[in-house]
Amino acid sequence: MNPAEQQPIIDFLTDPATHSGAVVKRIDTHAASVFLAGGRVLKIKRAVRFPFLDYSTLDKRKAACEAEIEVNRLYAPKIYRGVVTITRDAGGGLAIGGEGEPIEYAVEMARFDETQGFDHLAEAGRVDLALADALGRAVATAHEAVPVVKDAGFAETLAGIISQNDGELRAASDLFAAGDVDALTAASRAALARLRPLFAAREREGFVRRCHGDLHLGNIVLIDGAPVLFDAIEFNPKLATIDVFYDLAFLLMDLIERDLIGAATAVLNRYLAATNHDGNLDALAALPLLMSLRAAIRAKVTAARPKRDATMEKSARDYFALAQRLLAPPTPSLIAVGGLSGTGKSVLARGLAASVMPLPGAVLLRSDVLRKTLFKAAETERLPAFAYTPEVTAQVYAALAAQARRVLAAGHSAIVDAVFAKRPERDAIAQLAPGAFHGLFLTADLDTRVSRVGARKADASDADASVARAQQHYDLGLLEWTEVDASGTPEETLRRSRAALATVIPGRA
Repeated sequence: MNPAEQQPIIDFLTDPATHSGAVVKRIDTHAASVFLAGGRVLKIKRAVRFPFLDYSTLDKRKAACEAEIEVNRLYAPKIYRGVVTITRDAGGGLAIGGEGEPIEYAVEMARFDETQGFDHLAEAGRVDLALADALGRAVATAHEAVPVVKDAGFAETLAGIISQNDGELRAASDLFAAGDVDALTAASRAALARLRPLFAAREREGFVRRCHGDLHLGNIVLIDGAPVLFDAIEFNPKLATIDVFYDLAFLLMDLIERDLIGAATAVLNRYLAATNHDGNLDALAALPLLMSLRAAIRAKVTAARPKRDATMEKSARDYFALAQRLLAPPTPSLIAVGGLSGTGKSVLARGLAASVMPLPGAVLLRSDVLRKTLFKAAETERLPAFAYTPEVTAQVYAALAAQARRVLAAGHSAIVDAVFAKRPERDAIAQLAPGAFHGLFLTADLDTRVSRVGARKADASDADASVARAQQHYDLGLLEWTEVDASGTPEETLRRSRAALATVIPGRA
């Protein structure tokens, strides 16, 4: 069957009578036609063949439909219902699931509110930090559930992607200068050569998995208040057999391209916290390359669209510029935010993170969260008193320093959030990044601090009013860090802190 021979099937599925009179919305892509009618969605594969997929025969389209159900039920079981048959009877009449000859197959899905797609939510300015946090958790949960693939040769996959990008970007010479493509390709290959040992180690450790593969905002929807991933790659398992960080990189790049830096920072930090694996701190070294490759792919795909207009051309150039920028990250910094309980350290750290480069913002390392991790407790679970002995606290600070060291070694910035009441604690963290360290110590009066800790809900900190009062008697010693008045609003504290860190965050990210 050629594409033209599918037209009667497309006409049949477009007809409201086929769907009991329901209005039909049709969406066409390069490889599929989707029909939305009432509460049901039917999706057929187009009879096409590309270098990366082959739907040229009925058997291949049936297999692709079955694979789509199998792959996507892992992510969205409430959306993906099954495969249905389009049949033709002896008189030539078509039916869904009829008794006649099977002439096509379709993926049947439950319809959801398209306005709740994360691409639409982003355009409406509705992807706030809480939703971004939930999104990071959803991706982490999905990655934990998908199967590990051994001996996949992920580094070689990336080498092939770089070569493909090079050739296809050159084909759009009216948009991308040959010298710029040369430079991007050379920088990408140099980065890959440097990162090969890391990718090989991660593959041995099980970080290469059968992932989603196409994890951008348009393939995530909010259902019952929770992000749901859908439309994972099914047509070519190799394209989705990747390091989990390459999967995550697409989402981060998409948020960055939309200027949602704060959301990208929140997604990254929740993902790191939810997966809780030091190996992912090491993998931060790969993010510049992985995000750059995703941006370059978007650039070439946008440039290759038929009948492209000025808006598409600008988008392609913007993606290419982003690919260049992501691959040349600035020098990382280490920021420590100290202060007694109730001064607003964690709120400030979150507020600063998106402005501390490299993209997508600084990694947050919080003593309260790390202490819960050490005791294998939930983030908001209250710990017993013995979890706060001097010996345990020393262990927490040592672990914070070790994590910060890994983040910096990966070329990424970190913000460490802890009380830092003792000078040796402050000295130890400062010594990790000579010349690139910046310490802030927040101050506020006792009444303000007591009021704040009393108002906390569902927070990782166990500090209460009694702890705040006890800390009033701490001997802080000589404070070498910049003191910041945190007695006002969080916005005022953020503004004062940004002014103190002007050399680190000179302007908007």
